[in-house]
Amino acid sequence: MSTPVTILGPSGRMGQALVAAAATRDDVRVAAALDRGDSSLQGKEIAPGVSVTALIDAALAAAPVYIDFTTSTATRAVAEVARGRRIAAVIGTTGLDAEANAALTALAEVAPVVAAPNFSVGVNLMLGLVAQAARALGQSWDAEIVELHHKAKRDAPSGTALGIARAIALARGQDLTQVGRYSRDGDIGPRVAGEIGALAVRGGDVVGEHTAYFFGAGERVEISHRATDRAIFAHGALRAAAWVVGKKPGRYDMLDVLGMR
Repeated sequence: MSTPVTILGPSGRMGQALVAAAATRDDVRVAAALDRGDSSLQGKEIAPGVSVTALIDAALAAAPVYIDFTTSTATRAVAEVARGRRIAAVIGTTGLDAEANAALTALAEVAPVVAAPNFSVGVNLMLGLVAQAARALGQSWDAEIVELHHKAKRDAPSGTALGIARAIALARGQDLTQVGRYSRDGDIGPRVAGEIGALAVRGGDVVGEHTAYFFGAGERVEISHRATDRAIFAHGALRAAAWVVGKKPGRYDMLDVLGMR
């Protein structure tokens, strides 16, 4: 039996990918679609019997889980309503502010929430490999991350790049808030030992590329992932939506969904 799902932001890049991917799957179906009031899709049918609405309550009432790849402001607003309904959520929005994070924490107290910087199976495998490399190499090897995305992406570094940085820091016993470095400009002196750098590159229509570099004396290790189709993120999120319904309240990620934790 397919799981009904509410899609947020069907006019966006990921929203479109989610609707298209859902049409090819047997485990989920689009039951509702929520978009901003000025969206060109308002009132239009995007799936059999499903028209886009701007009413949060109506959209959430149609399914036991929603998928959100929108903005920090929208994520907060919908999570606050979802909490009252105890609706499960799959969150792929990155660059969340403190208010949005607080709203998701509150939602997770009463409903299951899958939140991940990236829903690709390959990227989640990469996170495990990066952590393994960081543990083996230690802080004597310099760790840097380079990420590439399309020119319309708003947040930097990407959520995935920060996820990779967190994996490295955790494996090396570091606090990322103390060792993370996301910009360099001017005469800043030599690289600080133990820091973890992340550089954002933007241009064209790049779906997403991430490389973790470990620099040692006379050698270098690189671990990379390149996405060429947003469908991989959409299918991962839909898989998470089918998985999360019925789970206990709390925060989950894709490693839980994939049975890798």
